[in-house]
Amino acid sequence: MCIIGFNSEFSSYGWYFTFVQGFVYLILIYLQGFTTKQMVNPWKTYVKLSAVLMGSHGLTKGSLAFLNYPAQIMFKSTKVLPVMIMGAFIPGLRRKYPPHEYISAMLLVVGLILFTLADAHTSPNFSIIGVVMITGALIMDSFLGNLQEAIFTMNPDTTQMEMLFCSTVVGIPFLLVPMILTGELFRAWSSCSQHPYVYGVLVFEAMATFIGQVSVLSLIALFGAATTAMITTARKAVTLLLSYMIFTKPLTEQHGTGLLLIAMGIILKMLPDNKPDQRTSISDVRTKHSKSSSSNEEKPVMNCKEIEEEKRPLV
Repeated sequence: MCIIGFNSEFSSYGWYFTFVQGFVYLILIYLQGFTTKQMVNPWKTYVKLSAVLMGSHGLTKGSLAFLNYPAQIMFKSTKVLPVMIMGAFIPGLRRKYPPHEYISAMLLVVGLILFTLADAHTSPNFSIIGVVMITGALIMDSFLGNLQEAIFTMNPDTTQMEMLFCSTVVGIPFLLVPMILTGELFRAWSSCSQHPYVYGVLVFEAMATFIGQVSVLSLIALFGAATTAMITTARKAVTLLLSYMIFTKPLTEQHGTGLLLIAMGIILKMLPDNKPDQRTSISDVRTKHSKSSSSNEEKPVMNCKEIEEEKRPLV
């Protein structure tokens, strides 16, 4: 979430802030020692990924100009559900989940919304433009995590730095189109030039979100997009609970109901699944295919030797 987003003067510059933070990402990746020579995927692999990545960031930040904090939390908390649904339609992934995981996700979402709104001093404020923007961000988020998982699955040698670098480089030009068409590029440049401290805040936020992006990509590579979305949703709940424990805030019945639903969702997610992991099955199929192909290659060689021996004269 954008730190400057709550300032009404800058809340409409979501595309521009994403544009600036993209360059901060590139500098941080360069300092990590990553170069294009370490790439294992072609550039075209990251075109779709970059489009949805920049679109998600830009729409999320831009929606702050039309939605208040409780309304945005309500929408963003449901992210795990479209991620799970979209996983069945991504080529190279086609991931399906058992029914209890969908129920677990629903419990997490409802519990987090109840817990968050219990402490909200204002009710959710819905604007048509804001709802359209945050809905678009959710749709792009549903593609984003699954596309990242598909790339990791199809090519396990892909690193987190490569994915973040390539998606940022390819994605930055996508941001120029909405900024130029809406005039945001020139308005934001003029406004931020009068308040240079904004760039300092953007750099600080980019450094923090960079660590978060790398961590999320690591989780996606290890556990998949849906599990990662559930982890980030549960993380929000843990953060809120810690704030109440540290600052000794009073907990209401709505807080308790939300925590109970979150706990039920986490326990349900931890239940063992009898079905084999899709990644394991894919690797097993590849291994069996390689073994069968190697054995098939050996058989013709043996047959040729036998044929030559049969053709040799007995004397």
